Amino acid sequence: MIYRFLLLMLLCGCGAASGNLQSRHSSDVAARGIRRIAVLPPTAVAGQKAAIPFTAPVGVPRATEREAPEILARQLYLSLASLGQWQIVSESEVREVDTASLGGEAARMQRVGEMAYADAVLTGTVLRFRERVGEEWGAKSPASVAFTLELVDVCRGDVVWSARFDETQKSLSENLMGVFQIGERGLRWLSAEELSSEGVKQAIGQLHRLLVKNPN
Repeated sequence: MIYRFLLLMLLCGCGAASGNLQSRHSSDVAARGIRRIAVLPPTAVAGQKAAIPFTAPVGVPRATEREAPEILARQLYLSLASLGQWQIVSESEVREVDTASLGGEAARMQRVGEMAYADAVLTGTVLRFRERVGEEWGAKSPASVAFTLELVDVCRGDVVWSARFDETQKSLSENLMGVFQIGERGLRWLSAEELSSEGVKQAIGQLHRLLVKNPN
């Protein structure tokens, strides 16, 4: 009986899709000496800004696509601050220097970076932020999140690292490799905010290893 129960839990539980984080970086990223990073407020792609509430179970905040950039910003600051050996420009300081909008996005990033004495500027874009429908133990429709991140060298103006996270959570019956995620997630369906948080932690952890721990 216990074996049937475990089998049922495996078939009904949830796991991570493989290859949900993809990234690229310049060959000399570790040699750039990037230690102080400013974060620009994330944006949403066209068509993602309408305030369209998604169904969420009791106890899970109702997320909208309009709120997604703010959620991503909070998660970025938390993940960046949790890791040492680099300095993160405070959100309030970025707001103080991010005042003018002339010259386009590239000029804006350079201006903010220079005024905040940052080595690089991190930007983010929300591509998709869809809340799950149903409970965490039995969702009718899973959460689905996609976003991109870019790190721009202030001095050179080029992108030294970029990442894309894209995941629609799957059950273990759909993705048997997800069994390795049980210890991290448990056998439950994540909210969109939880799924986004996992993606941010993966991406920022990778960036930290490249900038701080890469001996080359």
